[in-house]
Amino acid sequence: MGAQIRVYRQKIASTTSMQKIFKAMELIAASRIGKARTRVAASLPYSNAITRAVSAVASQSEIDHPLTTEPEQIRRAAMVVMTSDRGLAGSYSASVLKQSESLVELLHEEGKEVKTYLVGRKAQAYYDFRDRESARVWTGNTDAPDFETAREIGRALLDDFNTDYEDGGVDEIHIVYTRFKSMVVQEPTVIRLLPLEVVEEEAQSETELLPLYEYEPEPEKVLDALLPRYIESRIFAAMLQAAASELAARQRAMKSAGDNASDLIKKYTRLRNNARQAEITQELSEIVAGADALSAS
Repeated sequence: MGAQIRVYRQKIASTTSMQKIFKAMELIAASRIGKARTRVAASLPYSNAITRAVSAVASQSEIDHPLTTEPEQIRRAAMVVMTSDRGLAGSYSASVLKQSESLVELLHEEGKEVKTYLVGRKAQAYYDFRDRESARVWTGNTDAPDFETAREIGRALLDDFNTDYEDGGVDEIHIVYTRFKSMVVQEPTVIRLLPLEVVEEEAQSETELLPLYEYEPEPEKVLDALLPRYIESRIFAAMLQAAASELAARQRAMKSAGDNASDLIKKYTRLRNNARQAEITQELSEIVAGADALSAS
């Protein structure tokens, strides 16, 4: 009986220690989510402005540009999967990976090859465990992304997009990431980045007209200059959305883990008290039985 009590005491101590860790991680995520949401909001004006500029050039000019024209045959597609570097964020990374698997299945059904680019150690571990190949991997700052990483990803994607299929190039580019809607809702999302599908973060009203631009030099050269920046801004916006979603998911997961730890502590405390009560009752019974035996003799 004494050994059982010691076991419960050890479980209470270890669970209490884990509860402190969960609480600390919850507070860290809560302190960082505000900054992450501010970065998401701060990125929207530039992203929307360059989106409007690209939309105007693409829609108001009769041009045939490889970045805005649908190819006759799409044989290979690039897929960028954005997960987290660290765990303890609930189903955040698992949801993104599940969405990417659905996209791969869809692309294969359409007869397309898939070339994968990974962002985050969770995606890298997922592919390494299954012995799957990936073209490039970026890790180290998924919860606090920087623009240099987005620029590097954008350059790698554009280089492959501008490369012939026979040399390992791709015909279209997709991004799989988690869109931040609120502290409670984060939605795994797929967007096609190239060929260009112009979609602003905040939808414009139907009556709003795009501005009229006079191009100097020609529209083709304007697109050549604008589109790389547009791609970088879209990738960086997706990374910021994913970072905010990761922190929100981690805060929620750590709060749930802390609540579960509290329930376990209460359960183990009750079991320990029951064991202690049973031990005392047994000792009293032995004392009474010994006294009765002595009196009887």
